[in-house]
Amino acid sequence: MDGDRAGLLERLLNGVSGKVSVIGSMNADYSIRVKHLPHPGETVRGDEIKLTPGGKSANQAVCAATLGADVMMVGVIGRDSNAEFLMTSLGEAGVDTRFVRRCDAPTAATLIVVDAAGENTIAYSPGSNDLLTPALVGECARSLCMTSVLGLCLESPLPAVVEGARVCHDHGVEVLLNCSPLSGKLPHELVDAADVFLFNEQEFFDCTGLKRPHGDDSARYDWDDLASTAADLGFDRLIVTLGARGSVVVDGGSCVHIDPYHVVPTDTTGCGDAFMGTILAGLASGYSLAESAEMASAVSAFAATRMGAQPSYGTANEVLGALGMR
Repeated sequence: MDGDRAGLLERLLNGVSGKVSVIGSMNADYSIRVKHLPHPGETVRGDEIKLTPGGKSANQAVCAATLGADVMMVGVIGRDSNAEFLMTSLGEAGVDTRFVRRCDAPTAATLIVVDAAGENTIAYSPGSNDLLTPALVGECARSLCMTSVLGLCLESPLPAVVEGARVCHDHGVEVLLNCSPLSGKLPHELVDAADVFLFNEQEFFDCTGLKRPHGDDSARYDWDDLASTAADLGFDRLIVTLGARGSVVVDGGSCVHIDPYHVVPTDTTGCGDAFMGTILAGLASGYSLAESAEMASAVSAFAATRMGAQPSYGTANEVLGALGMR
């Protein structure tokens, strides 16, 4: 690794601090490893089923807390054994769960199939996550507004997501929206209330309505031109992840490409959430968007070398050690 890049990464990872809030989903993840992902109608023999804590929002909260941020989680779980399992994982990571509410619905769950190359398919049962309401967001508004940055995703009911963004934005809390899972256009009130947007490549074009130039070769895209057009639509600060090609950061009219950290993947489940959680930790620490994305590139790469979502997230020392810097 380039010495300047290694030094920057070490400084960033060792300087994480600040207060983060996350509103959203918590799931019990049931995963199974197979040689290849099953085709429609095909049954594939796999290894033993493993239960791990997940949910996009809970994953992001755990990742940020593991890196050293002070994190508060807002969401809804059931009264079953999976709920206790998720609360234990959040507590062990040091996440504040005062505003995690209980309900009589089953705790949300996902079924994840992972192939030999680390790729996965996921089926999602929202359960208790569907009971997250604007009223619950209102109950914890004062505490939300005492944090530096709010993390949101689209795995929760949209009215609660919009309310969280509006409350925090109006009180000067930076709002980071992970535009996943995306289904259609974002409501104008959510675009107006969010300060930073995190997309993957497909989500960026689907959400903005822009056409892909030069086919699917993002290396040939004029990102300055794309960023200018996206800014006119309200997306003026954003990160677009490009998988194995790294990411692009757009901030203040400039575009910066962040190179990936290359690893041999074991399981990519939760890597996107590791990226998002690290951005939250970076912004709360006062880092620039580009610095946060540099750190997120390393943390999400490290997560791909371990199984599961939350169990794959590492401390600063673990990430640096895996990349040969300890």
